Amino acid sequence: MADIVQEFNEYRSKMNEKLLADNNKIVKRIFNLDTNAYAEGALDVKTKELLGLVASTVLRCDDCIKYHLETSYKEGVTKEEMMEAMGIATLVGGTIVIPHLRRAYEFWEALENN
Repeated sequence: MADIVQEFNEYRSKMNEKLLADNNKIVKRIFNLDTNAYAEGALDVKTKELLGLVASTVLRCDDCIKYHLETSYKEGVTKEEMMEAMGIATLVGGTIVIPHLRRAYEFWEALENN
């Protein structure tokens, strides 16, 4: 089985390069805003990533969930912290997010096994 973390990162990088090379001012500004929003501020990066994870789960965006899971993992979020955040996301989002919860758990396991 292919490494789902590597596969996700390669695809994301390739497509981000293509999108940014298109030189669309709006897209570039949105990417920049997103990057700056998750920078250290009144809230630390770890907290912001967990907030992004919850919001992405409620919005059911698997790519966003994977991105926030990986960044959270790199920021030192524990499995227990991640699962507590995903519990809140499931409470807020309802049972419709359960398939995303499953995929998130699978992706977290892949992160742990890298």
